[in-house]
Amino acid sequence: IFFFFWGGGMGFRAVMSVYRPLVCLLSHATAARVWRTVTTWSPVAAAFNARVHRRLDLFHQNVGLFGVPELSSVGGFEVVQDRALQETQQLVEQACRCPPGVQTVEIFDKLSDSLCRVADMADFIKVAHPDPSYREASERTCINIGTMVERLNTNVDLCKSLKDLLDNEEIFSKLDPETRRVAELFLFDFEISGIHLDKKKRKEAVNLNVKLLDLSNQFLMSCHMPNRIEKRALPEHIHQHFTKDGNYIQIGGLNADAPDDLVREVAYKVFLYPNENVMHILEELLSCRDKLARLVGYESYAHRALKGTMAKSPEIDNFALTNNLRIKPGLNLPLGVIRAERFNIEPSLYSPYFSLGACMEGLNGLFTQLYGVSLLAEQPSVGEVWSEDVRKLAVVHETEGLLGYIYCDFFYRPDKPHQDCHFTIRGGRQLEDGQYQLPIVVLMLNLPHPTQSAPTLLSPGMMENLFHEMGHAMHSMLGRTRYQHVTGTRCVTDFAEVPSILMEYFATDYRVISQFARHYQTGQPLPQSMVARLCESKKVCGAADTQLQVFYAIMDQVYHGKPQNRSTTDIMIDMQKKYYGLPYVTNTAWQLRFSHLVGYGAKYYSYLMSRAVASMVWKQCFYKDPLNRETGERYRREMLAHGGGKEPMLMVEGMLQKRPSIEDFVNALVSDLEPDFETFIMDSEG
Repeated sequence: IFFFFWGGGMGFRAVMSVYRPLVCLLSHATAARVWRTVTTWSPVAAAFNARVHRRLDLFHQNVGLFGVPELSSVGGFEVVQDRALQETQQLVEQACRCPPGVQTVEIFDKLSDSLCRVADMADFIKVAHPDPSYREASERTCINIGTMVERLNTNVDLCKSLKDLLDNEEIFSKLDPETRRVAELFLFDFEISGIHLDKKKRKEAVNLNVKLLDLSNQFLMSCHMPNRIEKRALPEHIHQHFTKDGNYIQIGGLNADAPDDLVREVAYKVFLYPNENVMHILEELLSCRDKLARLVGYESYAHRALKGTMAKSPEIDNFALTNNLRIKPGLNLPLGVIRAERFNIEPSLYSPYFSLGACMEGLNGLFTQLYGVSLLAEQPSVGEVWSEDVRKLAVVHETEGLLGYIYCDFFYRPDKPHQDCHFTIRGGRQLEDGQYQLPIVVLMLNLPHPTQSAPTLLSPGMMENLFHEMGHAMHSMLGRTRYQHVTGTRCVTDFAEVPSILMEYFATDYRVISQFARHYQTGQPLPQSMVARLCESKKVCGAADTQLQVFYAIMDQVYHGKPQNRSTTDIMIDMQKKYYGLPYVTNTAWQLRFSHLVGYGAKYYSYLMSRAVASMVWKQCFYKDPLNRETGERYRREMLAHGGGKEPMLMVEGMLQKRPSIEDFVNALVSDLEPDFETFIMDSEG
């Protein structure tokens, strides 16, 4: 059995579109049967379960992507880019002139907002837009804005204006805690960029950062490119499982959910087959990171990356958390083939209960009960979205009103990345006129399209991923920070995954699932025994999955630690022997598909640490009553509202009423693997 698990990425936003009555799409008999069930769904559920069709609109003006008028055409990227760069110059001059005070931090945040609103949007469009010209234009914008950011991070005069504030103890002490933290974070950005270096070395740091931007982009794009193999090399009966391209078969993923062993084996070996060009890109990327870290005074890139996180340093992360996990019984044992037929967890048995609309209805109900928040489907304007499949949601609080927008790009397209993810398009912040700049996020998942006879049906894993990514989105929606630099998911990486992983616990609790999981044809609820078996089945391979995450985390640390005179594949093979129970498969290089090496470089351990925190929060606060409004409000107040504006361990301590130790983290992860004997009793009685 070939199976490798990647943790869910951070991710991005959600969108919604026009829909026609499902009755119009089906034969009369089928339509009548499905429509009777559809009419019981909420508006949000109906919007996601209905099939979207393109409508020709000749009477409304193109508003541009995300409502930015300039982006109604591909040339608009240069316009918004140049405007942001001009505004940047003005704000830099303003920051250098103003006396030390809260205004200094406000100007810095405006500067950050001006650049991020362009860069973040372009960063998303370059991977999501189906038009190559848009992708190319947005990629150029990303590079130009990124280059400016690196230059600003080594601007001595700009840094001095901030240091004058932090060095003035009398003024600095009077600032509110969030303003002080944001000021310190901006200074930290200067320091890790080498502001203390002489002019020649600062220029070298800028050049290295610019090169890293290009290498990172190349590596990310290559991670999702399919591999090809001649048709004749594969048995004909498995061709149907892959995309055909003339005399070739294209394989763009691991097909880990395929029931056919041969399909999984072929996908694994072909998709992970080494590419020498990509290998060179990765090794050059790691080399540049090491040079930059040492140039600015760090022992390694890992030391630079972990400063300011919950882990603090590679030693705490690598040797305390991951090695303690390795010695727990059952986590470091060799793995054989694990048989779990008794759980009867074939995804096709579950998916009829998890229509996309039903799952969205479940999320809507959960958020309403926990936070007083509703998800309302809106019709996008002409040109506002990049695909007809995209849906738009307004997030509305019962007393606070509109909190922001989520765009949902949920359906598979060949041009989309294969990874489920969440993107921040615009961060929230307090405006000068007293209004709040509403956040905008995108959620991107690869789900199957609806058919003529059924809506989109999710496997249990897809449903859990949807809950995970929506956790990221709500982190952005429910935050109300004063500064966009720390809004929502703009926080340290090992805390950013806590809200999304916590949502996975809700996604596997029957008290939550029972509110929405019902058969799309009959309306029958998902039996509790099936949910119990599903939860226990995850524990069958839970130790293996945790062991794999430990292996990934350590591998990530080794890549970003002291340079070794070996290829990344040779290092990986050696580490796999030491830290993972399954043997290496010859002529594969999974690290070349491990996109997290870019966004989570030296910080992949974050999934383990965040899962430990989420586990503690779930068990201590939500387990007894997962739909308790008082607990939901407390969670928002203590953890979600602050984004990155509060030291992460203080937020954890506020929620748990204690500061967890490394042993607490380890115990939380291990306790999740303990079997639930009530499930075995229920299963045997069933």
